[in-house]
Amino acid sequence: MKLVSKKLILFFLGILIIVCIFWAVIRRPAIKEMPNVVAKIGDYEITKEELEQRLIRELRPDEEWYIEKDQPVDARTVLLKMIAEKAMVIEARKHDYLQDEQIQASIKRFKERMLINLCLGRYFKGKQDEMAVTDAEINEKLKSDPKLERTRATALLQREKGNRLFDQYYNQLCKKFNLQKVEANFPKAAEIHERLLNQPKMPRKLWWILSTQIEEELTPQEKDIVLATYDGGKVTLKDWFYALSDIAPPGRPKDLNTPQGVERLLDRPLRMAVLVAEAESLELDKDENFIKQVRQWEDRTLLDKAVREKVKDIEEPNDQQIFAYFEKNRPAFGTPNMLKIDQIWCQDRNTARKAKAELENGKDFEAVKQEYSLQKESLAFHTDPGSEGIFFGDLWKADPNEIVGPVKGFYGDGLKWRIVKILEKKPAQIKEYSDNMKSRVRSRMLDEHSNVILEKYRKELLEKYSYEIYADRIKDIDPLNIP
Repeated sequence: MKLVSKKLILFFLGILIIVCIFWAVIRRPAIKEMPNVVAKIGDYEITKEELEQRLIRELRPDEEWYIEKDQPVDARTVLLKMIAEKAMVIEARKHDYLQDEQIQASIKRFKERMLINLCLGRYFKGKQDEMAVTDAEINEKLKSDPKLERTRATALLQREKGNRLFDQYYNQLCKKFNLQKVEANFPKAAEIHERLLNQPKMPRKLWWILSTQIEEELTPQEKDIVLATYDGGKVTLKDWFYALSDIAPPGRPKDLNTPQGVERLLDRPLRMAVLVAEAESLELDKDENFIKQVRQWEDRTLLDKAVREKVKDIEEPNDQQIFAYFEKNRPAFGTPNMLKIDQIWCQDRNTARKAKAELENGKDFEAVKQEYSLQKESLAFHTDPGSEGIFFGDLWKADPNEIVGPVKGFYGDGLKWRIVKILEKKPAQIKEYSDNMKSRVRSRMLDEHSNVILEKYRKELLEKYSYEIYADRIKDIDPLNIP
């Protein structure tokens, strides 16, 4: 019996060891992978870095509609908003928003630009010697234009060499992909351009062709008119119009009512098409980073579309409602509390304390700025709650000529410590209603209504979708102490 008992014990011990090893193996990737992930929903992960970046953005006030707050945003609230936005994207994909023509065009152009950058980056990486500029070439350039500085002359020469190399490369690709222009369709393209420009179906105040016209006023047959072909693809009238919409209206060609003008503009989408074809032949579209960035672009575009769809049916307020809202919220439409300040931005809190100590010992403010500040040439300026956000309250408590700090403030994309000298204080002023104020009041009413609708929608989605928050990874995040 003892022997049998010992064998059984060894058997079960063996099973236990196997189970432990198996459990450790299947658990190890979950523990090892992305310890900075703070939340998951569907196949989306939100990292601690993404949350911290969003917290800084949420801290920054909306300069036009800022409402003073006593406390900063907290990590969990902002994280839930981010999760809900991922859920909005998931819903948008389920509702096939990705097939929207405008979204498809946006994604297509983003992919093209990414692939072109990858393709040209790869090509020019091997051309550094050919791009090099000699002292003799620079001196010759300076002789031809004595007004040029050496740095500028070098840059111009490098650009010239780069353009020559690109022209050679592009001509090689045109031959490689058998690029052919379909000139017979140029007159039709010019005619359609004139129609959209001068005879829009919907009246417009602007004098140029709008992107919505490309989607709504071109027939499917017109969109697919072929202006050029190459191995594996074609450039259509739709592509041509989107190339036109990428040009700021003042710079758009004035001869697009002619076949010659059509052909000159066609060179823009042709270059893109051929370079994209080359990038795909090099399988640059399989690059993991490229795929990731395209997915992120899709998500941003889908989120924008989801928001627009949710708020598109909000009713416009009438004049009586606008006036009533103004009367109820008069301070919001007046002049805010205003300060004139000078400041010393410091690398860290200890540096700020040293600067403050020297000021308290009687040293001149400008002298301390020159010694410690990250922005030694900065000048005094006016600021208000819409610029300072949660940090304005501490500044407003001080009197003119008083020095405040160390206190934090918005610096670049983050926060830094600073010493602030209060120069002037100007209290808020209430304004009377006028017709000029109507659009501003209306805009705020619509914003508030939109926010209510979107907040309700986010709550619904958080109830609909399962998600996970790693509370232990966000418990110590303080928005005011993000490096």
